[in-house]
Amino acid sequence: MDYNQINSYLVDIFNRVLVVEENSLRQSQFKDVSLKEMHTIDIIGINKDVTPSDIAKELLLTLGTVTTSLNKLEAKGYITRTRSLTDRRVVYISLTSKGRLLYRLHRQFHKNMVLKVLGDMSESEALALQKGLASLHQFLEDLM
Repeated sequence: MDYNQINSYLVDIFNRVLVVEENSLRQSQFKDVSLKEMHTIDIIGINKDVTPSDIAKELLLTLGTVTTSLNKLEAKGYITRTRSLTDRRVVYISLTSKGRLLYRLHRQFHKNMVLKVLGDMSESEALALQKGLASLHQFLEDLM
């Protein structure tokens, strides 16, 4: 096993996914959304009753950075803020119809990418990949 080659693949894959995502956004009707904003929309789309603090924790960003991103997304019409009826200090973030459309397209983008990779693999190869990625994910979670 060549550990340097595995590391090289992981770094290269990470960088290329970011570039492909960025290019995909730039060539779409959603040119006004940055990659960071796209990932914020993704977190909001996945979760129900999400708060700015939840988003900051998930994206490993400061609350100030997330607030700036949310302000921009709200101004662009992708999200709305709603105060809790029981605790006015709590603000929930949700997607507008425009935000939901972008969320669904982003999810489809990733699904297509995964299906393309898995398409040439046997079931055992796909399970080995899944197990390896799960181990890497857990390792990174444990570091946090």
